[in-house]
Amino acid sequence: MSLFEIVSEDIKKAMLAREKDKLDALRAVKSAFLLARTESGAGGELTPDTELKIVQKLVKQRKESAEIYSQQHRQDLMDKELLEASVIEQYLPAQLSEAELEDILKDVIERAGATQPAHMGKVMGIAAKELAGKADGRVIAEKVKQLLGA
Repeated sequence: MSLFEIVSEDIKKAMLAREKDKLDALRAVKSAFLLARTESGAGGELTPDTELKIVQKLVKQRKESAEIYSQQHRQDLMDKELLEASVIEQYLPAQLSEAELEDILKDVIERAGATQPAHMGKVMGIAAKELAGKADGRVIAEKVKQLLGA
């Protein structure tokens, strides 16, 4: 079952349970999937990788919006964005712990033959593909900098 189908089923469940906030978040996900399906070159279908990237993007957007609302002292809007982000995050794979992330990145650095901060781009290219959806890009970049001694 694709992520699109899972979200569609969860929309029905949220409607029956009358969970308005959850329903809003799920409809946003479905809308993003439908939009991506109709883009030129998509062929009407989405790969699991594409679905994952869309969900990651939606979570990131909501967290960034919440941060902006926090700076503007708009607690009500911030809470709504964070709630939606938490609902959407349920469709992402489990996030790696810091120790697991560090172990994987050490392996990637070793395979890439990176020994200095100048090799960060090479390491990030490999790490971003391997860790897609399992860790935030900023966290990965910070950890790579730390491990390469930047």
